Amino acid sequence: MYVEVILPVPSADSYTYFVPPEWEAQISQGAQVTVTFGKSKKYSGMAYHIRQKPPESLEKDKIKPILAVETAQPIVRKLQIRFWEWVAQYYLCKLGEVYQAAIPSGVRVDSSAAYSARKETFVRPAANYKLQSADCGEAKIKLSVGQEQLLRSFVRYSANKGEIAKKELLTQSLSTPAVLNGLIKKGILETFEKEIGRLQAFGEEVQALNTLNEYQQKAYNEIIERFGEKDVCLLHGVTSAGKTEIYTHLIEKTLQENRQVLFLLPEIALTAQITDRIRKFFGDKLGVYHSKVSENERIEIRNNLLSDAAFPIILGVRSSIFLPFKDLGLIIVDEEHEPSYKQQDPAPRYHARNAAIVLARMYGAKVVLGSATPSIESFHNARTGKYGYVQLNKRFEDTELPLITAVDVKELRRKKIMKTLFSPLLIEKMQSVLAQGGQTLLFHNRRGFSPTLVCKICDWTPKCNYCDVSLSFHKQANRLTCHYCGRVYRLPAKCPECENAELKPWGFGTEKVEDEVRALFPDVPVARMDSDTARNKKSLDAIISRFASGETRILIGTQMISKGLDFEKASLAGILNADSLMNFPDFRAYERAFQLITQVAGRTGRRKTRGEVVLQTSHPDHPLIRMALNHDYEGMYEMQSEERQLFHYPPYSRLINIDLKHRKEDVVRGAASCLADILRKRLGDRVMGQDKPPVGRVQNLFIRRILLKIETAASVPALREILEEAQRLLAGNANFKYAIVQYDVDPV
Repeated sequence: MYVEVILPVPSADSYTYFVPPEWEAQISQGAQVTVTFGKSKKYSGMAYHIRQKPPESLEKDKIKPILAVETAQPIVRKLQIRFWEWVAQYYLCKLGEVYQAAIPSGVRVDSSAAYSARKETFVRPAANYKLQSADCGEAKIKLSVGQEQLLRSFVRYSANKGEIAKKELLTQSLSTPAVLNGLIKKGILETFEKEIGRLQAFGEEVQALNTLNEYQQKAYNEIIERFGEKDVCLLHGVTSAGKTEIYTHLIEKTLQENRQVLFLLPEIALTAQITDRIRKFFGDKLGVYHSKVSENERIEIRNNLLSDAAFPIILGVRSSIFLPFKDLGLIIVDEEHEPSYKQQDPAPRYHARNAAIVLARMYGAKVVLGSATPSIESFHNARTGKYGYVQLNKRFEDTELPLITAVDVKELRRKKIMKTLFSPLLIEKMQSVLAQGGQTLLFHNRRGFSPTLVCKICDWTPKCNYCDVSLSFHKQANRLTCHYCGRVYRLPAKCPECENAELKPWGFGTEKVEDEVRALFPDVPVARMDSDTARNKKSLDAIISRFASGETRILIGTQMISKGLDFEKASLAGILNADSLMNFPDFRAYERAFQLITQVAGRTGRRKTRGEVVLQTSHPDHPLIRMALNHDYEGMYEMQSEERQLFHYPPYSRLINIDLKHRKEDVVRGAASCLADILRKRLGDRVMGQDKPPVGRVQNLFIRRILLKIETAASVPALREILEEAQRLLAGNANFKYAIVQYDVDPV
């Protein structure tokens, strides 16, 4: 017997191994096995295909045996394997890379983070001692007063279980370990280790679902109606319309059908608020899965889903699509427009929204895509009838959409009226809101104190030694940081070019915004939410919790504050530099700018009172700014759709970035030119250049990029075959043998 094994390596989809007779009865598709790879390295892999004969291309005597079958039960379900195959095919990667993304490292014996079960010490009656009552049972054993009290507590609190956690027993009895040890020595009680789960129980009574208002009920009914015709429905609901309430009713309907629900969110920042809202209605039916959950907890959730008592609802971020669901009935993709759904590095570089739609099709499930500012691709699919479409254009409690006012900061600076980062109008509005007990959000999509330092004499700027990018200045840490590779540098005492000692910050980030806010409002509680202050889930939840409770009055943040958070008392938002959102070398820049402006605005005025937004820009008459002021999503869509159709961008074509990397610039330049020439012979003018990207060197690897624009109806397997053949021809050239080739399908 032979088995094709998927290993967590990027060089091939699977490798053939011989199954020794002692393991034949235990091996099955999806089982986890241990093998050697290369000369001596041990790997955990997954049994993919079991065969009676090896491939003809391999010599039998050179095929290695598997070393062990680690799990009697498969670690994935058969549908997951089909899904892996689609991900590898569509996103141009190997099954081993999908395996590495899908299976937590703690499951694998080759990982240093191997899973360890959580154990706790419990107490029970000793094997030869029978407890008859709270009066210490059958024997006439002399007990101290403390021992009698602890024993009575044991009988009372262990109830019908006959056991209790040692820690709980000592707490309830107000006793000490020494007293318990006395009872153990007398043969009355004994302790034992017991495996307990890390997944916390809800522990509260669940509530009935909130009644939907007239507009929500209409939208819910329309979604159910659309599901009769389409498997995917776009719910286009303005901010604060109550989309989550509609989701809860869709979840309940799916659970009544005894099917599972996957609720996808774009960011970990959203999980705390949404978890509380969903748990309130569904209690312990909800499992939460994301990267800030510990490795051991993620493994326990996977094990739960492989069991008969699987969670009916999973709330998670993009990696949740790889969980082993038994019978998915519904997938909700909230804030479906968010670029956070796209995995960047490492492969597979999948888009969780698009992959979720394919996953749902395999299960015969339905998909709801929810957003106030849908991606142009999703809105196009709804417009052309590929998806169902439901609009919800009334905010909860009929609150008006926020009033957005544009301020011409270029004119204010010319007249020397604006001397800080804040326009006089924004300062006036902040003072008014604070006086009324309200809260303010300040949005600027750049962290750190300033994007870089500049020499006042010669304009020298510090750059990373390993990446072609300027170093960002972080004032509080008093250091320079590369936001591409993460390396940290000391501040130079003087300019290395001209030896001038005066280096000044250029531009501004959230840290500088915080400094100026504290100077303007010294007695007001202020917080900052970016990847510097919210490094883990605990710190992130604390920032959100303090602002939600009203303890923090002004919250400064990057795009993290725009992602669907619900703040009851936030009545004002300031967008400090709208132009930086638009002036970006990307065909999606205007779409993203509109989405961010609308989403930040949507965090204000969520309870009856209309919110206000001060939008600072040097171009108040720019068409996109005018559309944002008027909440004109369809105008933005029409403008961008026309442009994309003309230049063959999504949704009218598929894009594939091919990045080539090498430590030598001349090698990567030659490799890119060679590969582009090979591809043009098969794909013609679908191949665009071999250009240097905006950041042409990262972590000491020089980069060249080839862009493919492919028809949406093109065959994925045929395209993959062309690309793999071109890569083989490139590798056959000795000069380019070690050039790295990476594919990014549907880049964002």
